[in-house]
Amino acid sequence: MKLTFLGAAGEVTGSQHLIETDAARILLDCGLFQGREEETRPRNELFRCRPQALDAVVLSHAHIDHCGNLPGLVKAGYKRPIFATHATADIATIMMRDSARIQEEDARYDRSNRFRDTSLEPKPLYTEEDARKAAKLFEPVNFHEWTEIAEGVRIRFHHAGHVLGAAITELELEDHDEVHRVVFSGDLGRRNQPLLMDPEPIGRCDILICESTYGDRLHPDSTDVRKELQRVICEASRQQGKIIIPAFSLGRTQTLVYLLNDLRNSDPLCRIPVFIDSPLASRLTEVHRHHTSAMESDVQATLTHDKDVFDFPGLTYTRSQDESIGLNRRDGPMVIIAAGGMCENGRIVHHLRNTITDERNTILIIGFQAEHTLGRRIVERRPELNILGRTIPLRARVEVINGLSAHADAEDFRWWFNHLQRKGGAGQVFVVHGETKAAQALAKIAEDCSDLPPIIPNCGQSFEF
Repeated sequence: MKLTFLGAAGEVTGSQHLIETDAARILLDCGLFQGREEETRPRNELFRCRPQALDAVVLSHAHIDHCGNLPGLVKAGYKRPIFATHATADIATIMMRDSARIQEEDARYDRSNRFRDTSLEPKPLYTEEDARKAAKLFEPVNFHEWTEIAEGVRIRFHHAGHVLGAAITELELEDHDEVHRVVFSGDLGRRNQPLLMDPEPIGRCDILICESTYGDRLHPDSTDVRKELQRVICEASRQQGKIIIPAFSLGRTQTLVYLLNDLRNSDPLCRIPVFIDSPLASRLTEVHRHHTSAMESDVQATLTHDKDVFDFPGLTYTRSQDESIGLNRRDGPMVIIAAGGMCENGRIVHHLRNTITDERNTILIIGFQAEHTLGRRIVERRPELNILGRTIPLRARVEVINGLSAHADAEDFRWWFNHLQRKGGAGQVFVVHGETKAAQALAKIAEDCSDLPPIIPNCGQSFEF
């Protein structure tokens, strides 16, 4: 058996790992590599896995750095099944088409504004038609059920607790009359989080491929998030101000809506209008409504007396651009949750431009803001911000609520590896999907339950067993 790391190895993005036996070739994830434009284009166009020779693809979850290049894989000739959980298949279908639409729109803009030489006209990596073709290849699989996906290869999914549908993949592969047990963590989530099942422990395996995104840090306690939300909203209400919340369309927005609904049900929340200003988030929330059975026990208990945990009186999902623009003309206190988790693009940028000069308003940051982003500059409370080409003074209040990260931290990893150690550990651990410091920290955590020293592979590196 041969294992080759083709993405998210020595880096965080573009998850893609190839397993080859004497009878089958299986690709784990096919994500978009994200980074500087001059680097991402060639990385995403080149498929070293030989798409036409693959027997199956297994998708861990529907974040774009894990599923985003499936349409490109299909465009390159892949025609076999894509195996994923039911929720992941539904979400990835939406995410891939949205990614294709954005690429096509960007290409049209560049053609009309930047390139006079038609031979240099940019083209999207793939089109919406490619995304539709990829979606037709999904073969949804239930959690905890063994499914044969190729000759001598079967898989079983376990809850990863990262986003809805996210799975830890357990594989049994026959190779030269031997059976290898391989586990791919995908992205692990945290324990005791709203909406999602906890990540599930696994048993003894020969090979473990484990992500390490936050292997070197501890997240703040999430137990006070509801109280903090209530405090911020009620203070802004008293000031008759707007609360602007940048949030990723997948996962973070649905968690926020669920928490706000919970506060409404328990009646402490100030009764001000709430707007979800993201068509993508609206579509993804509809998928969440169809998969509540895959959510944790508190959701099930709430559904016995509340038929929709993603809706409440005063909540509006905006659809059109005109509706979004209209929010900036609306007076009175309100909450606007808009797409653009790091404030770099999307509708959130326009809402920020229209609200940050008024001290009655509040900018509520609920997630990590990467260096050099507008979101980071807001967290740093810079006195002036450059937004859409204009320098604007920041007079609005800035509040930061941590604790809603969807990624496991060092303590979550220790808990997970301790369970693995009690069940026999792993023969070999490979640490992927993390920056150098995080990967090294995760390798240290994994040492005690790995028969051999954990390996942090480089992109393109292969190992034979």
